[in-house]
Amino acid sequence: MEHTRRKPELLAPAGNLEKLKFAIHYGADAVYIGGKQFGLRSNAGNFTFEEMREGVQFAEKYGSKVYVATNIIAHNENLEGAHEYFKTLYDVGIHAVIVADPALIQACREAAPDLEVHISTQASIANWKTAEFWKNEGIPRVVLAREVSVDEIREMKEKVDIEIEAFIHGAMCISYSGRCVLSNHMTSRDANRGGCAQSCRWKYDLFEDGTKDATEVSDEADEMYTMSSQDLSMVEHLPDLIEAGVDSLKIEGRMKSIHYVATVVNVYRKIIDTYFEDPENYQLDPAWVEEIWKAAQRNLTTAFYYHEPTHKDQLYGKPERLPKYDFAGLVLDYDKETQIATIQQRNNFGVGDEVEFFGPNFSHFKQTITELYDDKGEPVDRAKHAMMITKVKVDQPVEYLNMMRKQK
Repeated sequence: MEHTRRKPELLAPAGNLEKLKFAIHYGADAVYIGGKQFGLRSNAGNFTFEEMREGVQFAEKYGSKVYVATNIIAHNENLEGAHEYFKTLYDVGIHAVIVADPALIQACREAAPDLEVHISTQASIANWKTAEFWKNEGIPRVVLAREVSVDEIREMKEKVDIEIEAFIHGAMCISYSGRCVLSNHMTSRDANRGGCAQSCRWKYDLFEDGTKDATEVSDEADEMYTMSSQDLSMVEHLPDLIEAGVDSLKIEGRMKSIHYVATVVNVYRKIIDTYFEDPENYQLDPAWVEEIWKAAQRNLTTAFYYHEPTHKDQLYGKPERLPKYDFAGLVLDYDKETQIATIQQRNNFGVGDEVEFFGPNFSHFKQTITELYDDKGEPVDRAKHAMMITKVKVDQPVEYLNMMRKQK
């Protein structure tokens, strides 16, 4: 049977220009970034207009797009400069903005009527009538609340002709898609204007009648979390979202590392492409799941997609010790004759270490480092210095911007 569904967009986070380039190089169809105003990740690298222009030019070489998150819940004082901001985004070539506040939508339409607007997950869209409302307002795409199920997505697509963007991987908010005031109360940092202190992920002592609850907590297990969610991962279930009609599959993580972004994008790119090659005979490769765990920072859950989350979907009690990997080096060049790779050090590595090289299209191999030289060709035991240029004998060919990782 011929598969007629259109291949969905793979949308990746990019906290700065370097992360943007890696996300796209490793397979993202589009990236979302933040500027210096109106975004919800005030601690991310965020982009100047000049960096946005460079990012757009890089993306277009790959046929990819750049979206800007302007998704704060605005107060009166936040509205100043909005018209100029949206006009400049349009002028530098941004393909769409992600907005939650109607005042900012209006400002965008007045200042840059041809700049596409997507409704942010901050708008908490969880039913088809709300999707229909935005469709009737001329909005082409909505980013769903993270609290919807696969069945609810399917119903939305059946009843409303609108693009749907849904999260497939990354951190989950314990509140309703970011509508939280814990951070405001505890730190005076407004979560809905970009300053979230992630108070839900702190460790808390429990008290009853003013007395600390000492219920059977050993020193070994004394890392209690009371509100912190496990991270979302749909790596084992992606075809369900594709078949439900999701148009854009979104990875969370503008604050995450280059290693994280490249690894996660690489896996989902491979899954999407493999599925569309032969949907009828698609099978999950366990190697894809194993690879996701190399970037995981917490335990993983399918969140709301199949059932209401329970305590099993929370981080509670003694945390599991997940395998941790360091981004050890970046391949800058490769000499076929000598089988020597030029590698820029990103974390300490040396002779005798087992490392793994990986690149786009899910290429991988492991080896032990047997020969290591500095940039003058002198043998060294370790690459100790940040961004040090080294020469490494490799067992298999590597390519520019392949990455080298090692287990901690």
